[in-house]
Amino acid sequence: MLEQVISDKAGWTRVAFGDVVRLSKKRAKNPEAEGYKCVVGLEHIDSGDVRIRRWADIADGTTFTSVFKPGQVLFGKRRAYQRKVAVADFAGVCSGDIYVLEPSGDALMPELLPFICQTDAFFDHAVGTSAGSLSPRTNWKSLASFEFLLPPVKEQVRLVEVLSALQYYEESLRAAVSKATKLEESLFGFRLFVQKTDSRLVSGNQFERLRSNFSMDRVSEIADVAYGISAAVSGNTSPEIGWPIITGANITLDGRLDFGKLVYHPEPTKESFMLSKGDILLNWRSGSAAHVGKAAIFSEEGNWTYASFILRIRVNEQQNTQYLWRLLNFMRKRKLFGAATSQQINFKMNAAYFRDVLVPVTSKPAQDEIVTELQSVWRQISNARNRIAEVRKLRRIIIEEIGVE
Repeated sequence: MLEQVISDKAGWTRVAFGDVVRLSKKRAKNPEAEGYKCVVGLEHIDSGDVRIRRWADIADGTTFTSVFKPGQVLFGKRRAYQRKVAVADFAGVCSGDIYVLEPSGDALMPELLPFICQTDAFFDHAVGTSAGSLSPRTNWKSLASFEFLLPPVKEQVRLVEVLSALQYYEESLRAAVSKATKLEESLFGFRLFVQKTDSRLVSGNQFERLRSNFSMDRVSEIADVAYGISAAVSGNTSPEIGWPIITGANITLDGRLDFGKLVYHPEPTKESFMLSKGDILLNWRSGSAAHVGKAAIFSEEGNWTYASFILRIRVNEQQNTQYLWRLLNFMRKRKLFGAATSQQINFKMNAAYFRDVLVPVTSKPAQDEIVTELQSVWRQISNARNRIAEVRKLRRIIIEEIGVE
C-alpha cells in the first residue's frame, strides 16, 4: 500500500516550514460580541487525534483572543512533547499557547498540513527548540525553520486520499468505542444506583440513591496510597539510565497506560517507589483539570517506578482491583471527587485529600460479579482501540516519508 502511495520522490522539494505555512495572527477584542461561541484550550486537544472534539462555551467567560476558523490547524506550542495537533471544523478563539496555522500559498494542500505537523521529525524539532523548565514552549521562528520534503501537488492529492480514508476508518472505530463505553458506564451505574423512584438517601456524600448492599468507605480504608518518586524525568529517554518511570503523560483519559513515550530514572532506594502488578496509578496533579484523577492499572513485568505526580493505590484483599479502577474513572468523569484545587499553572488533588474521598464499596463477591458482567463490553472496546492503534501506526508510516531523505 505504501509503495502505491509513494512510488518515488522525484520532484519532491526540500522546503522550510515557514516558506509554505504562515502563522495566523487574527485576534478578537471582544470574542463573544463578535459572534464566537467556542473556546479551545490545550486540554481540549487530544494527543494523536486530528479532530477537536471538546471545547468550552464562550458564555462562561474567557481571556483568549486568538481566532481560528474551519480548516486551520491548531498546534500546542507549550509542552510540545504532548503532541497536540488538530484541525478545526468550526470557528472560535483559542489559548495563546496554541498556534493557528494555515498554508501560505498553493504549494501545500491544507488537508496535508496537519499530517506534516504529526511527524516525529516535526515534534522532535518543536521539543528541541522549546525553552523553559516547568512549562517549555517553542516559538514560531524556530518552527518556521523546520525543513521537510514537500511532494508535488499530484503526490499530495494521493497522500491526502489515503490519509483521509484512514481517518474515516478511525472515526468509525472511535464511534464504536464511544457507544460501547456509554453502554459500559450505564451498566456500571445501574449496578451502583437504585431506581429514581426510590427515596432512600445516603447522607454525607454525592451518591444519593446508592443500592442498599453498598457502603461509603474512605479510600484509606480499602487501599494503601503512596506518592511517587520526586525526580526530574523529562528527556531521560535512555533505558541505560535505569528503571522506566510512569508519569502522568503515560496515563490516558480512558484509563489505560500508554508507553509510547517512556522516560527512565535510576533505581529507587525505597520499596514504596517500586511497582507491583495490580497497582492502580492515579494522576493527582496536572496542568489540565480534566486529567486530575485519571487512573490506570499497572500490569507489566520487571522493574518499574512512578513519578511524584502519581499516586500508587494498592487495594486490600477484600477488594477487586478492577472494580476500584473502573469506579475511580467513573467518578472522575462525573466530577464526584470534588473540585481539583488550582496552584499556579497546575491543578491538584493531593494524597491527604484523596485518602479521605468516599467511594461506594460492596462485598468482594459482588465486586467480582460486576467486573465479570462488564468483561464482554471491555473486550469490544479493547479490540476497537487496538484497531485504532493499527490505523494510526499505518498513518504514521506514511506521513513519516515526508521529511525523509
